[in-house]
Amino acid sequence: MRKVLLILTIIICLLLLCNFTEAQVCPTGVICLPNPLNATSFEDIVENIINFIFYLALVLAPLMWIIAGFLLGVSAGDPEKVTKAKRIALYTAIGFFVVMLARALVAVVKRIGS
Repeated sequence: MRKVLLILTIIICLLLLCNFTEAQVCPTGVICLPNPLNATSFEDIVENIINFIFYLALVLAPLMWIIAGFLLGVSAGDPEKVTKAKRIALYTAIGFFVVMLARALVAVVKRIGS
């Protein structure tokens, strides 16, 4: 199951990062392919990746907290289920904090560099 989710996640990420425009013929007669990442430098690529991960985290973090709350609500006092729900909520908070910190760090480095 985890392998299937990993493969689906990779496919979705690739589809979201690609630009689905057709190849065009340039004025010189050569076929031109558009840049699928819409980035012209390494900094742009890193920024696009971090933005993608940030927006993905904005969607997934609340969902994971809802799942943790649901698991806590239906645990019926079972210590294992309560611990699992708390662990999900804690790891979601830590992951979300790391994503926010990464985006802030990139913004600070860009501001210092310019």
